[in-house]
Amino acid sequence: MKRLAVLVLGLTLVAAACGDDASGGGDLLADVVERGVVRCGVNDVLPGFGIVDDTGAFSGFDVELCRVVAAGVLGDADAVEFVGLTAGERFTALQSGEIDVLIRNTTWTATRDGQEGATFLFTTFYDGQGIMVPTATGFTSLEDLADANICVLQATTTELNLTAVFNARGIPFNPVGFADNNLLRPAYEEGQCEAWTSDVSQLTAFKATIEGEGGAAQTILPDVISKEPLGPLVRDGDSAWAQAVEWSVMATVQAWEFGIDSSNVAGYTSDDPNVKNFLGVDGFETGIGLPTDFVVQIISQVGNYEEIYNRNLIPIGLPLAGTPNDLWSNGGLMYVPPYR
Repeated sequence: MKRLAVLVLGLTLVAAACGDDASGGGDLLADVVERGVVRCGVNDVLPGFGIVDDTGAFSGFDVELCRVVAAGVLGDADAVEFVGLTAGERFTALQSGEIDVLIRNTTWTATRDGQEGATFLFTTFYDGQGIMVPTATGFTSLEDLADANICVLQATTTELNLTAVFNARGIPFNPVGFADNNLLRPAYEEGQCEAWTSDVSQLTAFKATIEGEGGAAQTILPDVISKEPLGPLVRDGDSAWAQAVEWSVMATVQAWEFGIDSSNVAGYTSDDPNVKNFLGVDGFETGIGLPTDFVVQIISQVGNYEEIYNRNLIPIGLPLAGTPNDLWSNGGLMYVPPYR
């Protein structure tokens, strides 16, 4: 009986170790390599993170992370097919296989992790939900918004947080939902809502855009009403693809910590074995299915985390130094496992 119990326990542990792969049976990494392009779901209306211009070109922080994945997996940062998605479309696109990876300011929550058929990976941006109002209103706190119409995106954690926080504080309000920011922004500027709630990063981006285009001055209230960890997602059931995406993205943070960037990576030398392993010197093999030079390809073609952040988020008013998105050694939360 003891042997039978041990055998049953062993089989149970093996099944648990297989996790989602046991049911998914995916091999997306091989498919992507054979296809020669990464299909990446992004925002296409959010300045700083994901936006498309009149020529159809995509740009932004999340967009560049898609390029990081392509550089790491395929050796070509341009081998990306961008798919612009609304908040309501994003999980369906991932589950259906329309996209390989979703990098679209999507908050990691327990229910999403458990119910959306998605695996959340390394957090690339630590955010929180805030509320923006026209400065002329004179509003300075949540209590000032009693009975106000508040613009909010549908099918988001933002919508749920708004209801939970205002109900908990006993503040009556009227939510006004929109499918995407292309619809929400003009409604807000036309006065259909007295306030706009979203991630602080998004509000900061739109504040800069509205004021930069000559619109009314905006104020982001000091209240931050939630935690919003944002990062890439892949479908459940394929650990090889998840590892390839995650270690590619994390390489940008490790390069930043080592002082390696796009300007010096080509000739970078070090006696530190950790740095040598990181750069694939002497053919160091991680076993995660990526080429030995994947880090060099990523940093030379796209850059490290700080470079990507500075290009896209500093211009819209999102500082890096001293924030949760700074390196752990600077008091931030950016910390990755060792490349060894």
